[in-house]
Amino acid sequence: MKIHYDKLYKDDRKNELLGIGVPFPKGELTQKDFERLAVLDSGSIIPSQFKVTSTWEDGSIRFVYARFLGTLPGNKAKDFVLVTTSSLIDGSNAFADQINNNFVTKTNSTISVTNGLINFKVSDFQKEAFQSFVYDNHVFKKEQFSGPVLKLDGKTLSPIFELWNVIENGPIYSVIEATGHFEDADNKLSGEGIKFTLRLSITSDKPWLEVALKVINCTEDSIEPDELIFELRNLGKNKVTPRTTVGISNYKTNFESSEDGEEVSKTITAEYLEKEANEHFAEVIYGTFMADVSDFGSGVGVCATVFQAQQNFPKAISASSDGIKIYLLPDKNELSQISKAQPVRFESGMAREQRFLLHFHDADEELYELNNRSIIYQMPDTGYVDTEVFEEAKVFPDIFLAPDKQIDDVEIALIDKADSHARCYGMLCWGDAPDPGYTAQGRGGGDLVWTNNEYDYPHAMYMMYARTGIRRMLDYANVACWHWMDVDICHYNTDPIFINGQWEHQRKHTGGSEDGKGSRGIMACSHEWVEGLLDHYHFTGDERAFEAAIGIGENVLALLETPEYQKPGEISARETGWALRSLTALYVETHDRKWLTRADWIVGQFEQWNDRYGNWLSPYTDNTTIRVGFMISVAIGSLMRYYRAVPSGRVKKLILKAIDDIVDNCRTPQGLFYYKELPSLSRNGNNTLLLESMAIGYELTGEERYLDYGIKTFKKQIGNQSGVSFTKKIVEDTVMVGNGPTKNFAQSFLPLTFFYVKAVLANKLLQ
Repeated sequence: MKIHYDKLYKDDRKNELLGIGVPFPKGELTQKDFERLAVLDSGSIIPSQFKVTSTWEDGSIRFVYARFLGTLPGNKAKDFVLVTTSSLIDGSNAFADQINNNFVTKTNSTISVTNGLINFKVSDFQKEAFQSFVYDNHVFKKEQFSGPVLKLDGKTLSPIFELWNVIENGPIYSVIEATGHFEDADNKLSGEGIKFTLRLSITSDKPWLEVALKVINCTEDSIEPDELIFELRNLGKNKVTPRTTVGISNYKTNFESSEDGEEVSKTITAEYLEKEANEHFAEVIYGTFMADVSDFGSGVGVCATVFQAQQNFPKAISASSDGIKIYLLPDKNELSQISKAQPVRFESGMAREQRFLLHFHDADEELYELNNRSIIYQMPDTGYVDTEVFEEAKVFPDIFLAPDKQIDDVEIALIDKADSHARCYGMLCWGDAPDPGYTAQGRGGGDLVWTNNEYDYPHAMYMMYARTGIRRMLDYANVACWHWMDVDICHYNTDPIFINGQWEHQRKHTGGSEDGKGSRGIMACSHEWVEGLLDHYHFTGDERAFEAAIGIGENVLALLETPEYQKPGEISARETGWALRSLTALYVETHDRKWLTRADWIVGQFEQWNDRYGNWLSPYTDNTTIRVGFMISVAIGSLMRYYRAVPSGRVKKLILKAIDDIVDNCRTPQGLFYYKELPSLSRNGNNTLLLESMAIGYELTGEERYLDYGIKTFKKQIGNQSGVSFTKKIVEDTVMVGNGPTKNFAQSFLPLTFFYVKAVLANKLLQ
């Protein structure tokens, strides 16, 4: 299959690290075939490595994540080819000797890493990140790498690197990670203290190293760090006078330099972002943020680039003859003098990762080349495969249409819906957006109510990317998942029922706390999703997303054991419906029957609920039970996912009975679905989930009447566009750009697209 790369940068990129997730139909790719995978450039094998991220129930491979070193031409598109059989492949997955392979070795408590240019060692239970570090024969002392250092309540907390592990070890790309904690000499931190992970990623024969630091608040309190710093010091009595430079951009990079080693610095605040014009979709790129010291001795310089610094403000960098300082959180007290944005506040159980690139280079390297690498780091080349690859693999529902069947106005509307959401800058906010409706209703007590990836926004975006190949859809999904894995999941709590669960939409992301003690958030099965995280693992190869999905699934199982879920009909369809969706997805992904066992239990509850009321009715006022069409549709959609995985006549009958009940009782005379079944609530509904129910009815029966019931709602929704806004305002700890919650697209994409495909193929919608 072809892997396409669109035209991007004007200069050639030689042996650029590229990666892509690729699906395969059931039965097509066996383990034997996997061992013979290769990427070709003009018929020649290029350096590559592969890993399986998912299998089918028959053991064949479902998803592969491929990494390879490909050369991309300036101002031109490029195609590579992924092959599973070739006379050039000898079964050992070897390739032409074009690079120096990565080597990662672990001996007892020490890991050694080399990529041909950079060599370093790390050891367990040390205070320094590196025990030795050499770049191109230049030896850095371990004391030169200082940090991460956390300052809290006026005290300096130094890191202890506890255990290092090899996460990925391949011929062209390797990852190691340390778990650790910040030293609490006074024993004043509650709970388990403040933990961190430090992840190092290295590419063969490249003079750079990515550092990813995740801070995890495992105390029982909220914390507002004074400062979080990583420093590369320029030590020695006979230091040369280096060129020092900082650069920031959103179009052309603005450099500030000194040829005399004087300190130069830049700080990103809410006010800076509010006043700066920027037309980018910032999930793809905002600009760059870099600091460089040209000489650390022996003619070696270092450039540091903070990934998505503007999006994750506040940030600061400085370069001087003393070295580089990377302020992942600048001094809180200084910021309070120049910015009205609230300080970054980690609630109990909250985590957040920040990333930066350390680029080692010759002292006389041109700024253009350093800036070039910094910008590429912010917006790497991203490939895609033809949509037919996803369609034929059947890893997603029926959301694909051949180009000659597509309706331009519908396709345009779907793209507009995907683009129309708020972007919220801020270290704890980037990747999420508040819901203006929930906020206006007062659900946050006057604060913003964050959606916390309600309705699984990343899953909708990954499907949109699969059916269009539009790069920014992938970026939207990835950014949301990074936030989700850190902020929206509970990483610590004194009550085990919350651990690894996903917080429901609420204030301060996790519910916040008035007294700084713990979180007052809500966790419910109706607001815990996993499909987007599983997609993220397939599309990026990041195993942490898979682990997060498993953790959420375990939390769902624990919640389902609590008393409130033991009475069928007492909990709305949405509650256990979303749980069924997540458990089914985990069963499909892992083939572990523990997920299916609990899913079977939920199906049984739906049957009991139906028997109790005659249909899926929900208690509303003390003396009414009503139909809530969109909640019933949640249950229908989840049961259909279960049915596709475990076909059953009784489940099919249950689904169709619920769909017919909606048709008979939940429509207005004009042909729209109403909101809820009470005189005070039976207004025109705008929830697209009922379209998914109609499409499911058609799929199960072939009866076109189900599509006819949904046509007016579909056309109304496709014609309802809000557009993209770039207006900015500072609220709490975020700079909000535009408006609209991400949940709008998350909720509407699959119902609209699934219905659209069925209706077009049944000739219900014409060009």
